[in-house]
Amino acid sequence: MDFLGPLKALAALATVLVVASATGCAVGDPAPPAAAPPPATSATPSAVAQRVGSVVPEPPRGIQLPNGHRVGIRPVGTTRHGLLDVPEDIELAGWWSGGSRLGDPFGSTLVAAHVDSRTQGLGPFASLLGVHAGDRVHLWSDGLRQIFEVTSLRLRPQGTLGPGSYLHSPDGRRRLTLVTCAGPYDAARGGYQNLAVIMATPLGNPRRRP
Repeated sequence: MDFLGPLKALAALATVLVVASATGCAVGDPAPPAAAPPPATSATPSAVAQRVGSVVPEPPRGIQLPNGHRVGIRPVGTTRHGLLDVPEDIELAGWWSGGSRLGDPFGSTLVAAHVDSRTQGLGPFASLLGVHAGDRVHLWSDGLRQIFEVTSLRLRPQGTLGPGSYLHSPDGRRRLTLVTCAGPYDAARGGYQNLAVIMATPLGNPRRRP
């Protein structure tokens, strides 16, 4: 597993703390608007239900991070510049609606949020810079819930989440991808220079919420 060592994680978090008054970050670019894949809703509910039992996939509505903090989720697309349109409110995360939903049997559910804000300070996703292998993330929709286990934390240069990236593709094995910005911060070069990308795999199938 490719994890930042404890010292690197602490250094990255210290960088975030130093620049907590910055303007936040532009999280990735899953695809230019013209090339964005359609939302994963092409299959009929009955067809999807046959593939995953009685579960009909739903858009995620909330997430509980490994430190216990709960964050609301809303669906997002891309800006006119091709960047993921992450909510400005640091207490909200954006789910890339061109990817997989909770309950889909394949693909990535990409959820991203700003690490900080000039007016709001540090966001909950800043805690992801210190996750460890085996940490658990809870994801839920209106009617479903599922637990994922963290498997990797990697730093990627900004602008590397291009069209067709495995990180947000609705194809491949089932996975949860969490993204936020990470240091160093260089105002002359546009802000945060890296993305923190956390991958997690499901622990069991999604269950209906009580």
